[in-house]
Amino acid sequence: QVQLVESGGGLVQAGDSLRLSCAASGPSFSSYAMAWFRQAPGKEREFVAATRWTGSSTYYADSVKGRFTISRDNAKNPVYLQMNSLKPEDTAVYYCAAGRFYSSSGTYSRSTDYEHWGQGIQVTVSS
Repeated sequence: QVQLVESGGGLVQAGDSLRLSCAASGPSFSSYAMAWFRQAPGKEREFVAATRWTGSSTYYADSVKGRFTISRDNAKNPVYLQMNSLKPEDTAVYYCAAGRFYSSSGTYSRSTDYEHWGQGIQVTVSS
């Protein structure tokens, strides 16, 4: 049974950093695309960042580009999200997702392509 568990969230001030981790149990995720999504209160879930199974290609939402970095370690936790220069608008529940697919167009931002999801973790950024 596949299970993804996020950790590392919390309450920080604007400008601070946080590092989210996603621990996986079940099959090897080395062949999965991994992503982070987030959902703020009253808003739809949105794409944050993704990495292909090789880890050599990464994709970011414009709102986090240059501040967030996604990385993966296929031997341990499959994916991390380093968040720097956090802003109050980054406040949301963050979800780890895994999908066994390859996009020739480089589209990794669709939530429907990911079949496994974590339960989410709260990140709150105060001003």
